[in-house]
Amino acid sequence: MLGHIKILYHQGKQFIPDVTTAEVPGIFRGRPVISLAQVNESALVSVCPLNAISANPVRLDLGRCTFCGECARQFPEKITFTTDYKIAVNERESLIFKEGDTEPVTVNPAKVRKEIHQLFRKSLKLREVSAGGDNSCEWELNAANNVQFDIGRFGIEFVASPRHADGIVITGPITENMADPLQICYDAVPDPKVIILVGTDAISGGIFADSPALNRKFLENYHIDLYIPGNPVHPLTFINGVLDLIRKRKG
Repeated sequence: MLGHIKILYHQGKQFIPDVTTAEVPGIFRGRPVISLAQVNESALVSVCPLNAISANPVRLDLGRCTFCGECARQFPEKITFTTDYKIAVNERESLIFKEGDTEPVTVNPAKVRKEIHQLFRKSLKLREVSAGGDNSCEWELNAANNVQFDIGRFGIEFVASPRHADGIVITGPITENMADPLQICYDAVPDPKVIILVGTDAISGGIFADSPALNRKFLENYHIDLYIPGNPVHPLTFINGVLDLIRKRKG
């Protein structure tokens, strides 16, 4: 008992009491802000090899962005990354940030399906599918379960079988070899079911977007309920995004 008290005294509480207001280190790159400063837009666009930046007006697509920060380093007067980790949305176009935009992004309650709030508000079981991922987002999803973040306190848990799940979480760009297993997993989840894309690779294909080794036709056939950008995704981004999805509703 005394040993435990000593550890608690020296280390403090390891868990995050409120994941909705927790702060992250200043080096974290979250929601971008694009100023109205005049720069060489052609040079700015050419900085990003993934075409995440476009011009006239300047826009940054977080669904393509790998959060490398090179644009902010070369054009600090134009682009900065805040520490705002609440960047999950349920509309793909909301991941495109335009110059002059300063408001935080959030899940649009009008676009949340009624059954999501009715059935999953207090309990959501998810089956994670690594569809050719590099394990970075997968590690962060594992971290969401640890003692610091403890996503299970909200009734959100990962399960081993899709037959026990309420939806799937997709990481990775969806390779040809994983296209059929992904479909099989989705089909095994009982209706109604949720689809969540986690990470740049899952949302746009990331650095593999033009690879012939990918097969992303699955995403053309189904409604995506939540887009969670990041490379990799921070546990706080994932947790807050899912909470927004299952708790927000019209009116």
